[in-house]
Amino acid sequence: MPKPGPARAPTGSQYHEQGRNGQGGRFAWLGELLLVMVLVVVGMLCVYLAGAVVAAVLDAGPTSADSEQVFADPLADMAVNLAALAVGLPVVLWGVRYLGKRPSGTVSSVAGRVRWGWLGRCAAVAFPLMALQIGLLVAWTWDSGPSGDVGQGFPGWPMFLVSLAALWAVVPFQAAAEEYVFRGWLVQVIGRAVRSPWPGIVVASLLFALAHGLGELSGFALLFYSAMWWGWLVIRTGGLEAVIALHIANNAWALSLAAAFGELADDSTAADAPWQALALELAFAPLYCLTMARLADRRAVTRQAPERGESGCRRFESCRGTAR
Repeated sequence: MPKPGPARAPTGSQYHEQGRNGQGGRFAWLGELLLVMVLVVVGMLCVYLAGAVVAAVLDAGPTSADSEQVFADPLADMAVNLAALAVGLPVVLWGVRYLGKRPSGTVSSVAGRVRWGWLGRCAAVAFPLMALQIGLLVAWTWDSGPSGDVGQGFPGWPMFLVSLAALWAVVPFQAAAEEYVFRGWLVQVIGRAVRSPWPGIVVASLLFALAHGLGELSGFALLFYSAMWWGWLVIRTGGLEAVIALHIANNAWALSLAAAFGELADDSTAADAPWQALALELAFAPLYCLTMARLADRRAVTRQAPERGESGCRRFESCRGTAR
C-alpha cells in the first residue's frame, strides 16, 4: 500500500496553523522540534569543519591558535559564517516535508509557495527604507564609535567589488534561513500545540535574540523588539516574504558598509548594537511592518490558506515560482 503524501492544513488556516494537518500523534510536534534543532546545529558544525579543512589545505587559517576564525582572510571567514547559518534553510524544508508530513512550501506562505511578486514589492520598500535607517545610524554615531584597529579603511575598488559579490551572493540564503527557522518553522511547530500565534512568536523572538549572543542590553532589546514586529507581520500577511526582504536588506547594507570601511573582521553582532540603533528601530520597525500590512491589504495578499487550486495571491498579485 503506497504511503500517503504530504497533507495540507484545512482551507482558511492561518500561517501559524499550517502544521495542523492531522498527521502524527499529539506530541509529534515535539519530535520534529528536537530533531530539526539538532540537525541545524550538526549542519552548522559540518560547514565549519569543511571550512577548517579547506583553510588547512590552503594554509589560509588564522595564525593564532586561540583564534575563533576559520580563515585568516575576513571576507572568507565571513562567507563561512553566513554559509553555516544558511544550513537552516534546507534542514527546515526537509523537516517540514518528512517529519511534519506537509508540503515544505507551507513554511513560505499559506499559498504553499514563495509569492515572488509580493516578495519583489516588499524588497522595493525594504531596501531604500533600510538604507535610510542605516544611514541615519551611521550619521548619528559617526563621532561616538569605539576607537581601535578593527577598521582598515577602504580596501580599494577591486577588493570592494569582490566583497560585494561574495556577500550579496550568500546573504539572501543566510537571511532567509533565519526567517524560515525563527519566524516560520518554529512558530508553526508551536502552533501545532497552541491555538494563538503569540506563544510561538514570543518564544521564537526570544530565541532569535539569544542566538545573536549576549552583548549590550540595547542590542538584545532591539533584536527582541524587531522580532516581535516581524512575527506579527508574518501572521498578518500570511507568509515570510516581507520579513525575508527586510532581513536581506538589513544584512546586505550592513555588510556592504563593513566591507567599505574594512571592518569585516569585527566580530560584533546586532546584540552589540548601541542605544541609538534601538531608538531608530523603535520607529522604523513599526513603520515598515504597518506599511507592508497596508500594502498587503491593497494588493489582496491572502493571510489564510486558499482553496486547493487557488493561487493564494489575488487580484494584482503575481505568484510565479515554487519553494523547494
